[in-house]
Amino acid sequence: MELLGTTTIFLLVCISCLLFATWRSVSRKEKPPPGPIALPILGNILQLNPWNLPESLKELSKKYGPVFTIYLGPQKVVVLYGYDAVKEALIDQADEFSGRGNLPLLKRLFQGTGIVTSNGETWKQLRRFILTTLRDFGMGKKSIEERIQEEAHFLVERIRNTDARPFDPGNFLVHAVSNIICSVVFGDRFDYEDKKFVTLIELLDENNKLQNSIQTQEKGNGHSKFTVETLSRTTLDLFLAGTGTTSITLRHGLLILQKYPEIVEKIQKEIDSVIGRDRSPCMADRSQMPYTDAVVHEIQRFIDFLPLNVPHTVIKDTKFRDYFIPKDTMIFPMLSPVLHDSKEFPNPEKFDPGHFLNANGTFKKSDYFMPFSAGKRICAGEGLARMELFIFLTAILQNFNLKPVVDHKDIDISPLVSTLANLPRPYEVSFIPR
Repeated sequence: MELLGTTTIFLLVCISCLLFATWRSVSRKEKPPPGPIALPILGNILQLNPWNLPESLKELSKKYGPVFTIYLGPQKVVVLYGYDAVKEALIDQADEFSGRGNLPLLKRLFQGTGIVTSNGETWKQLRRFILTTLRDFGMGKKSIEERIQEEAHFLVERIRNTDARPFDPGNFLVHAVSNIICSVVFGDRFDYEDKKFVTLIELLDENNKLQNSIQTQEKGNGHSKFTVETLSRTTLDLFLAGTGTTSITLRHGLLILQKYPEIVEKIQKEIDSVIGRDRSPCMADRSQMPYTDAVVHEIQRFIDFLPLNVPHTVIKDTKFRDYFIPKDTMIFPMLSPVLHDSKEFPNPEKFDPGHFLNANGTFKKSDYFMPFSAGKRICAGEGLARMELFIFLTAILQNFNLKPVVDHKDIDISPLVSTLANLPRPYEVSFIPR
């Protein structure tokens, strides 16, 4: 009887040890990133500032580290905060983190059918199609550069016709950048006063409603993703992403440059030395204009246009560092802490072209420069945007001085923070012919 009792106790101890070891193994394997306690239904909404979510996440990162979990209502989100975490996810584990997360706002705007928000095979085919199409239309070649140079000429002449009166240049910039997309999609640019063109710009958002009524086609090919709906949506994506981001960056850049006339003077000195006044800027000039190139990069770094990045998801159960992230979990690989890293960019809250210059004045590259994101979901139009920013900004400063309507010392260049994007404050400026 005593032997039976001893055997029973021994078996119970063994079973307990086995269960404990199994529990430890499972708990280690499925350890989620830490984060604040979430309330049912509400999640962490009460602990976050919805009007300045990046600042709220910055504070949480101080407590929970570079990888942590929040709940936006019932939606679980893993936040990646800092260069190392973002690089490890988007570049080192690019496949796992290549999914696109659909916030309600993005889902309403893009409906998951275009290149921006689609996933899986649809996204792969559309991305290949977009990159191939852009190359066919001259991306990285002389032809598309000539389109941008031509549009820069029309933009300069339109500005010249304002006769140095102060005005908000926002519409001018939107129209100029949109015409580059028009030349790719439609084969030609539009006159700035063309009613169809003006209507197109005004109704971009409302086009979402029109897309809902389009039937999908190609009934004979069940595997094809090139339906009328997906291609129409992808075209709309090109306009929304390709027009808004670049024109807003230029608009913000012109506001910043009004505050720093000494920076404008250095740019114009470099322009006069390399290009002169009689020909249009071209991309070949950029390598000889390190200061101007640095300013363009610093504008993109400083404005931090998409601080949260566009959301990602993991496409399968993923181990990241010591944590387990289940398939389809939404990811915020934040760009703000990367672009404002104080070790890489001393005094990151200050606008300083020196962040991209070596001691000898040559241009300095930085792996932390991620305004277009990184990895497999990096912006497909990055090359086009870089060309537009350099040529448009250089052409404007080649021909005009900027005269603010207030003392330059009083200009506020801090962005207007919204849920997803940082926007420039409203302003007017006079363009004085040089």
